[in-house]
Amino acid sequence: MAKRAAPRTVGKSKGEPKARDLMTKKPVVATLPGTRTDVLRLLVKHRLTGVPVVRRDGSLAGFVARAHIFAKPDEEQLAMVMARDHPAIEDDATMTECATVLVEMNVYYLPVVQGGKLVGIITPSDLLKEIARQNIETPVERLIRSPCVAMHASTPINVASEIMRHGRVTAAPILGDDGHLAGIVTDRDVFSLSRVNGRVAQRELGIAADEDAWAWEGLRNVMRLYWEEKKIELPRTPVRDIMSKPVTVFRKTSASEAARTMVKNDFGQLPVVDSQDRLVAMLYELDLLTVLMPRG
Repeated sequence: MAKRAAPRTVGKSKGEPKARDLMTKKPVVATLPGTRTDVLRLLVKHRLTGVPVVRRDGSLAGFVARAHIFAKPDEEQLAMVMARDHPAIEDDATMTECATVLVEMNVYYLPVVQGGKLVGIITPSDLLKEIARQNIETPVERLIRSPCVAMHASTPINVASEIMRHGRVTAAPILGDDGHLAGIVTDRDVFSLSRVNGRVAQRELGIAADEDAWAWEGLRNVMRLYWEEKKIELPRTPVRDIMSKPVTVFRKTSASEAARTMVKNDFGQLPVVDSQDRLVAMLYELDLLTVLMPRG
């Protein structure tokens, strides 16, 4: 059974949005019984990194994300891959409670239930939109919680992958010879389609389709699985070849302004720099959600 969020006495107000107001209704789901291949199809087709798992009666059974699949690459049965203890929250929970569960449980998808039945899902992006609409002046330097794993632009791509894996981060800032921020790389960039025929990867992962509905962007979400299953060595070319130009914020940038930047660009993280454009930290979406949590 998915674990329901414990009752909380945090920051409730009559005007505060509820989970039912914030959630995406009728989310994409995987159904038991099912297989890893079923989930991969959903992740690729809908450009997702995880989906709730429901029973045939619509009750929530758990959650499955690409990380669960990566952790058990040889397991095919969905019931053996999914997380049964993934947190969920009732539809009448407040925005404060939703933010608290996402941050404290370190999750990026929060299923919303009513009487045990799945009715929606909330992601950090849903709450970032609320922060962006407000005028929260808290500077981002007070919200940073996560480690910053930086590397030089000459770092080989295969080494960059290992650095991110050991650092448990999905994005890393790249520094130039002058020590200033030069770019940013995500794990999806590392396992880019540019080095593998996408249709071949789909076929060998067992998710090939007869139509053109598959999203190439979505396939990038599961490319690590293909690389690891096929024992393909990552290139040793420098990471500068795949890095993107960074969009940054300053240490004193307000939480609401940073949220607007994330929402506008569909980013999950932003490098934080000082007045000399030197890297200070990485700000992640869960870091921003802490402004919605009760201070104590």
